[in-house]
Amino acid sequence: MATAAKVGRIKLGSQGLEVSAQGLGCMGMSAFYGPPKPESDMIALIHHAINSGVTHLDTSDIYGPHTNEILLGKALKDGVRDRVELATKFGINYSDGKSEIRGDPSYVRAACEGSLKRLGVDCIDLYYQHRIDTKVPIEVTFLPRFQPENLEHNKRLFERVNEIAAKKGCTPSQLALAWVHHQGNDVCPIPGTTKIENFNQNAGALSIKLTPEEMSELESIASADAVKGDRYGGASATYNQSETPPLSSWKP
Repeated sequence: MATAAKVGRIKLGSQGLEVSAQGLGCMGMSAFYGPPKPESDMIALIHHAINSGVTHLDTSDIYGPHTNEILLGKALKDGVRDRVELATKFGINYSDGKSEIRGDPSYVRAACEGSLKRLGVDCIDLYYQHRIDTKVPIEVTFLPRFQPENLEHNKRLFERVNEIAAKKGCTPSQLALAWVHHQGNDVCPIPGTTKIENFNQNAGALSIKLTPEEMSELESIASADAVKGDRYGGASATYNQSETPPLSSWKP
């Protein structure tokens, strides 16, 4: 298994934001993957990540909802805030028991004010729109890629990836993260976890070097045409379903 390497720094976007080369997704600490985890354990994990050099922390107002931002706020007290790049999201509004995706300016301002209060900060480093299907718990969703007609096919693809990982002396998840890192020095994966040992394993991906041949092999195995089934059901918007109307059509 690959051991952790020193966590470097990368630039995101064109406005000067600098983050750790790998981040920490905090969703599972508070929501979706079973009951919320013990607060003291999660704060210890966050502090361990920061002390290891992983300082890009990712949350959302929908995680909990709200409780994950509150957890992050507690973890960032006593000067810890100054050591991290804090990311949270807006865009999913609950009203009358229903959820809807919103991006109108008045909603975004209100959502931002709520996040600032829960996080206990006066500035969010990365604030972006969040789209996800929250109509059913993630535990009971039979996502298209895991439907019986697709599962056996996709398992064979995983087995091929697993063989490459074994040759590299790493885990499949480390190999997947390494592939993301090799996409460029402006790409920052943010794997989430609730366990320090899994965090350490994820950080080990930073030490894995892939040859061009290995990259090509991985990309041929997991190409869009090779994998059967969409990542999400039809209700969730992803990056390739994110076209918006022209600005000229906007009437405040």
